[in-house]
Amino acid sequence: MSNNDPDPAKLHEIFTEYYKAGDIEGCVSLYDDDAIFMGLDGSENHGKAGVRKMLTDFMAMGGEFELKTRYAVRTGDHALTSNEWTLRGTGSDGKPFEMGAKTAEIMRLNAQGQWRFLVDHPWGGE
Repeated sequence: MSNNDPDPAKLHEIFTEYYKAGDIEGCVSLYDDDAIFMGLDGSENHGKAGVRKMLTDFMAMGGEFELKTRYAVRTGDHALTSNEWTLRGTGSDGKPFEMGAKTAEIMRLNAQGQWRFLVDHPWGGE
């Protein structure tokens, strides 16, 4: 999937496509090498290894994932973005679950003209 789009919000669409396809490496590829992925507990997970760990745990829950862009504000090669996401499914205990939040993100445009998540705080927009 190409991400040479001037609109940083396009990255949300690409992430959703990869997520729904169960493509963890596709999702991880959308993050900068220096990315920070914030945990619900406030932990900072650094680099692609940290992002992969967090997304692997999240994707293992299964369920139906939805994401809607709230805003994308660009200045030069950086953007402040936010989305609202929801995950609905059935837990390992057989009970239905629903979780979601509003995010806070910083994206950076790389040398190839592709937006990448630099900071991803999935609960930061609450």
